[in-house]
Amino acid sequence: MKKTKLILVSTWLLVAVAGFPQTVRAEEPQVVVSAAGKVSVKPDMAEFGVVVKSDAKSADRAAIESAEKYRRVQGALRTAGIPLEDAPTASYTVSLDWEWDPSLGKSRLKGYSARHVIMVKVRVLGIIGRAIDAVVQAGADEVQSISFSSGRYEVLRQQALAAAVSNARKDAAIMAQAAGGHLGQLIEVSVSQPVYNGRFSMDTISLKSAPSPAPTEIAPSEQDIVVTVSSRWRFVASAVGK
Repeated sequence: MKKTKLILVSTWLLVAVAGFPQTVRAEEPQVVVSAAGKVSVKPDMAEFGVVVKSDAKSADRAAIESAEKYRRVQGALRTAGIPLEDAPTASYTVSLDWEWDPSLGKSRLKGYSARHVIMVKVRVLGIIGRAIDAVVQAGADEVQSISFSSGRYEVLRQQALAAAVSNARKDAAIMAQAAGGHLGQLIEVSVSQPVYNGRFSMDTISLKSAPSPAPTEIAPSEQDIVVTVSSRWRFVASAVGK
């Protein structure tokens, strides 16, 4: 009866690893575990986009007006404590501006539109509200989605990875013991792409109206870095009496 039970356990363990490449003997029982490691972090940096745009009858006029807005926004960012290297141009376009004319039944050329996008990196999170207020008051048309990050991301990712492997080993040992044996050596381990939710719940804000006199305050919540690993271990069966 004991031999029969061991065979059933081995069969169950082998079915669990059907999706893994067979680098060991097919009949060797294995334990397969996926586990996650999580480290929480308080963001200390942020990034957001600023859009300045101008519409005019001519391409030259649209470009000139957009350039004037750009210079005012960049000047405001310097005053807010953001250096030029942390506010580079992400994109710049001058395009035709069409509008539908119902009387003609077709689109007609309205003019030209110039659009300049600046990506602003805030390395001192405490001044992000000041930076946003500065670009608004300087005439920016939009502030795009804000994302948060940590300068310690790589160190924290490694901590989450170590926790994931440790959790996988613990779970595998419990499974092996429950199956009537103990855990053998590691056969294979792989890691998935880390999950880091550093996106603040604000997409695009239109700034066509006059800015509020109240200062902007943004306080990001604590974020989680989650790493998941998949592992295979040898299952060592306990000695079975005859």
